Amino acid sequence: MSERFDLDARQVRRAFARAASIYEQHDALQREVGARLREQLGLLDASPRRILDLGAGTGLGAAALARHYPGAHVVALDLALPMLRAARRHAGLRGRRYARVAGDALQLPFADGVFDLLYSNLCIQWLADPRPLFLELLRVLRPGGLLLLSSFGPDTLRELRAAWAAADGTHPHVSRFLDMHDLGDAALAAGLRDPVLGCEHLTLTYADVGSLLRELKGLGATNADAGRARGLTGKSRLARMQAAYPRQADGRIASSWEIVYLHGHAPREGEPRRTPQGQEATFSLAALRTLRQDNTGGMHPAASRHEVARDAAAWRRDLPPRAPAR
Repeated sequence: MSERFDLDARQVRRAFARAASIYEQHDALQREVGARLREQLGLLDASPRRILDLGAGTGLGAAALARHYPGAHVVALDLALPMLRAARRHAGLRGRRYARVAGDALQLPFADGVFDLLYSNLCIQWLADPRPLFLELLRVLRPGGLLLLSSFGPDTLRELRAAWAAADGTHPHVSRFLDMHDLGDAALAAGLRDPVLGCEHLTLTYADVGSLLRELKGLGATNADAGRARGLTGKSRLARMQAAYPRQADGRIASSWEIVYLHGHAPREGEPRRTPQGQEATFSLAALRTLRQDNTGGMHPAASRHEVARDAAAWRRDLPPRAPAR
């Protein structure tokens, strides 16, 4: 597992709240990654009825999903209220295109198993521990529902991170991001079925370091590392960092962005599903009757609901023990 680190959730919320009014002036990369992520929508067996866009920002992704599935009920969820206010302009007449909900990804304000598709574009990198996150995402997905997400990998902003380390190695100046393998391990531990991960490396160029820093601030992607130095960054340290940042032959600077993609399905009915309390499997009453018919050649007419409940309890008891926490 990658080196452990912590992120300041309050700083994340504040940064995105401040960026809401200018976010779409700086989100070219986010739009491109979102378009690439939506190319995977063909993985769905049928058109979804309920869709959650987690970390919806100003709502462009939710609007695109609503256009792609005009009959679906789309919910745009974000941690920052100013982002949701900005998302109003893409929500259509009287907000009919999608609903806007403020909420925390680790405590989603929804019942179990309500979404057919959970989509999240460049959001989950702002959570340092993905294990409780995946448990919560799978909780709100219906059995067999699709999880489709993207995130930043650890090579993102590596040039900026190295320049800051050369100028001031006492505190982290750039947020750290989880490795693809850590996300995959957490997804498997939570019970995601057949997760598929991939990554790509993109390079963007800027006129100078100041242009990159202004873009990051406009995106709300400022340093949220819990170990960061508090207070203002001195001009001398900023100048040393800018001098340490490598330049291209034409004088411009390059910035690396590692994009991680992940998709997989929630356990289907009858498959083990992990919860904070352990593993369990759920069945509808009709499915349990079918299971007994398959196993015994037919259910006895006198079979009672007590027998069905006893069978369900036995199934849960026979599940393998939960894997120990990593």
